[in-house]
Amino acid sequence: MKFWRALLAGTGFLIFGLGSVICNFFLFPFIKENKELCSDIIRRLWKIFINFLVCVGLIRLNIKKLDKIENKIIVATHPSFIDIVILMSLIPRSTCFVKKELAQNPILKNIIGSIFITNDIEPEELKRETKFMLDKGFNIIIFPTGIRHRKNEHLKIKKGASLVALNAEKNIVPIRIFSDDDFLFINQPFYAVGSKTVTFEIEQFPEIDIKQYKNESEIVTKKEITNQIEKILYDL
Repeated sequence: MKFWRALLAGTGFLIFGLGSVICNFFLFPFIKENKELCSDIIRRLWKIFINFLVCVGLIRLNIKKLDKIENKIIVATHPSFIDIVILMSLIPRSTCFVKKELAQNPILKNIIGSIFITNDIEPEELKRETKFMLDKGFNIIIFPTGIRHRKNEHLKIKKGASLVALNAEKNIVPIRIFSDDDFLFINQPFYAVGSKTVTFEIEQFPEIDIKQYKNESEIVTKKEITNQIEKILYDL
């Protein structure tokens, strides 16, 4: 069983990789300035990939609640390598932060340069780029822990989401996404997908209105918003 599941996973990632190469070299060089079109194409392709994983029984999606989200900062828990693929396949016009190494990868740089934001930029540039994308109507997905973690793990979260929200004056939508078993967890190769279907549970919670937290001290405001994110994501 594990062999066949590993083979199916390999097939899925091969399709994913070939699609990325084709888009990077033959499509995105000509359309990457049209961010809305790029976003729509990425979403559709990633949806095909996720649907493949679901159809062959590698994963299952249990969407408990996910309303239409527009022009918000989305903060989410982070149990797997494919969290961002799942969320961006479900939520239109979304982007996220990516490692700077991906932006330098010749196989991906045109795709990354279309709608994604690298994580190595200075705070002022980060504020400019995130506000630019939010002003264009995009959502920005942030994993505030910065690293993958399991449901029973409560990691310290960072203040980046509150910084982005306050700068752009956009509200925050918390989403809990957890899996009932490890799937592409830290240091797991792509073929280590276990022997059973892994269920990803996705649940959206009421948005955080940042206007309720504004006061004279930005430091205090960011801390209060970050604490509220933490309470919602980890049910504290």
